[in-house]
Amino acid sequence: MTAWMQSVLAQYGQRVIITTAAGETEVRAFLQPVTEKSEQVPETYGGLGWMDERLWLYLGRTALETEDQVVWRGLTFRVRSCRPYYVGEELSHYWASLELAKEAAE
Repeated sequence: MTAWMQSVLAQYGQRVIITTAAGETEVRAFLQPVTEKSEQVPETYGGLGWMDERLWLYLGRTALETEDQVVWRGLTFRVRSCRPYYVGEELSHYWASLELAKEAAE
């Protein structure tokens, strides 16, 4: 299963950069917004203007920590949570919930 997931990611995954305390690593992963039943984008207005509050889904072979960031197509995401998924005894992939980083608030 591991080889199958790696081949799927190699062929169809997006190039993302994972930034950790140890540095940056480019990997292949699936990254997409989590769909909403209403198809409306959750949003808020604040002192900085409009903010997109959609969550994003990450599926990949690299584990993520809550301090890590994922960069894709100029967007920076913070990790909300991450957990491994197994098929039998073998690690298949990691599933993570991401949110757009609010750079000005940091």
